[in-house]
Amino acid sequence: MEKQLTADARGHQLTNINVWTPDSQWLVYDVRPHGGSFTGSTIERVNVETGEVQVLYQAPDGAHVGVVTVSPDLPARYAFIHGPENPDESWQYDFHHRRGVIVSEPAREKAVTLDAMDITAPFTAGALRGGTHVHVFSPDGSRLSFTYNDHVLHQHDPALDLRNVGVALSGYPVVSPKHHPREYDGSHFSILVSETTPYPHPGSDEINRAYEEGWVGREGYLKPDGRRQRWALAFIGDTLSVRGEKHPEIFVVDLPHNDKDYRQAGDNPLQGTPELLPAPPAGVKQRRITFTENGIALQPRHWLRASPDGAQIAFLMKDRSGVVQVWTVSPNGGEPVQISHSGQGIQSAFSWSPDGKSLALVCDNSVMRLDWESGKMQRLTQRSEIAPCADAVVYSPDGSKVAFMRQCEGYSQICVADSH
Repeated sequence: MEKQLTADARGHQLTNINVWTPDSQWLVYDVRPHGGSFTGSTIERVNVETGEVQVLYQAPDGAHVGVVTVSPDLPARYAFIHGPENPDESWQYDFHHRRGVIVSEPAREKAVTLDAMDITAPFTAGALRGGTHVHVFSPDGSRLSFTYNDHVLHQHDPALDLRNVGVALSGYPVVSPKHHPREYDGSHFSILVSETTPYPHPGSDEINRAYEEGWVGREGYLKPDGRRQRWALAFIGDTLSVRGEKHPEIFVVDLPHNDKDYRQAGDNPLQGTPELLPAPPAGVKQRRITFTENGIALQPRHWLRASPDGAQIAFLMKDRSGVVQVWTVSPNGGEPVQISHSGQGIQSAFSWSPDGKSLALVCDNSVMRLDWESGKMQRLTQRSEIAPCADAVVYSPDGSKVAFMRQCEGYSQICVADSH
């Protein structure tokens, strides 16, 4: 059964994952008119049983907020993008002018800045020099992933401001020297874990963009020798084919087991230089795990999502007939396995059920449950003339419901459906 939860004349935007409170009672969202805008000023939540709406945070001083996710543990913490306060001609919202903040229950009025900002050389280890985006808690809530753009290199040459993936580690606050009025402290130690280059060699594993990342497994994944890799992220990286064409592939980066290792510099400084992006810690190296014929699909936009046991990373790719399907690949590499065999093609991002037996997605203008073992699909909503929105189809933590959005009279509205 489908239930619409919001109905007022505003956009209601779900993020692609972690939109449920841990008790499966509330859905969090922002109020952008549509996903491509960033003009909302509140973070809100709606109760899936009663329809009650609560404002979690109101942005001050002309700032805008959006793209909220929830921690997996209680009391709930809400992470989201915060644009600059008092924006002016020299400093407005942009990919490289935004930060992550966390609002915690019960003191919702205080937004704690996640990632410190230091744009004045010499830079500060654990601080960043730009903007972060889509902050997603790890399955145990101890750290967050994000994507990143760099102010320092953007000022030098926008072509050098490459999208990257980073991690923010809790428990290690960072103080910025604050030599610039737009610099600030952060509650977490933030680093980049991907490596990009403006001009990848055609046919190589080099990339010029890292994005759409996801945590691998509730407790990581098992390596071929039986050892457990506790922390890892999968992300899409844009390689160049031998013909010089963009070729998106899947990469995995294994992360340190010990917190202190996040703070150990490798060949280049964690904080970067005026000419170099911040660099990953010592021993942290991305690894390409797919070598596809034509690259994975970028439309519909989706984020890599690993099964709860970490054994499979799900993604979208066209089959031999040119139809977008769900595939999986092991974080250890190997040949991708086709899971869905739909004639219509997958129309949305997706999420795994908590038991790892199915994925929720949009196909044939319906929200569907895709059985991972059999590849069979079950309609959770009736087929509609206009497909549900592609941005988010998210299982509840208890597995009983799926949250998604529909366009209604020009605005996205939040809906839920039973998962069986």
